[in-house]
Amino acid sequence: MNIEVVSVGELLVEVMREKVGQPLDTPGTFVGPFASGAPAIFADAVAKLGVQSGIIGSVGKDDFGKLILERLNQDGVDITHVSSLKDYTTGVAFVTYFSDGSRKFIYHLPQAASGKISLDQIDKSYLSGVKYLHIMGSSLSINEQCQKVCYKAVEIVKNSGGKISFDPNLRPELLSVEKIRQICQPVLSSCEVILPSEDEAKMLTGNKDSLTACKELLNFGPKIVILKCGARGSVVFTPNEKIEVPSFKVKEVDPTGAGDCFDAGVVVGMLRGWDLRRVAKFANAVGALTVGKKGPMEGTPNLDQVNHLLAG
Repeated sequence: MNIEVVSVGELLVEVMREKVGQPLDTPGTFVGPFASGAPAIFADAVAKLGVQSGIIGSVGKDDFGKLILERLNQDGVDITHVSSLKDYTTGVAFVTYFSDGSRKFIYHLPQAASGKISLDQIDKSYLSGVKYLHIMGSSLSINEQCQKVCYKAVEIVKNSGGKISFDPNLRPELLSVEKIRQICQPVLSSCEVILPSEDEAKMLTGNKDSLTACKELLNFGPKIVILKCGARGSVVFTPNEKIEVPSFKVKEVDPTGAGDCFDAGVVVGMLRGWDLRRVAKFANAVGALTVGKKGPMEGTPNLDQVNHLLAG
């Protein structure tokens, strides 16, 4: 199997409030568990778009871990470098959404299997042929060991001629913004493309304007910045151009994972050598289709569905 794209980081299940606007500090109903974890959602989306992908991470030897591995395997993700740990439980995230689009998380990650990724899992022969390695800020935020694993993977892929894509995926619930900036720096300086949301671009740079912040991010090392603007689409920045690409109108059921699937669309498009406008339009379509079903991976589209939306 020729693995072209690999992600590294947390695999977890997500349990979410059934209804919008229910805070986590009051009794209420939840739905799930759903297979989740930003790197896992990304890898799953890449595989469903027809590109061989793999993931490096850890789950517990329990039913939640089984659920995640079965889902990834079913969708074509290579899971040979995912460890099942008998002494740790699979990571869990509890999440609720509010009517203004914001969300709140409670994570069980640092002491769960998600945070127990070992440097021994970073196989040089496995990563040396990879064309893109995808890193998430959420993975860097779990603990120091996860940071070392991600940095090692970046080093191997870069030295082997591969490229790095980076989604800041900031989680203030796990670390302060100042600490996140610090741990993101080694990846920022090595990546080909960074894929921030508007808030993430502002937090990483300290600039209150997201467009100006994206221009500043180019000075950190990336050749390309693609700003995710949700329902408004995306904006591509390079040192020489700015390209605004509108979104697709769809009915939103659950926005979970849309950004991760957008990332997958970007990497797949860049692997195919498309121009940046086409890449962003394709990624917008992938992200838009993702929000149609409840659950992080439930709406992840295949290539035929994306092409149908693009053709319409």
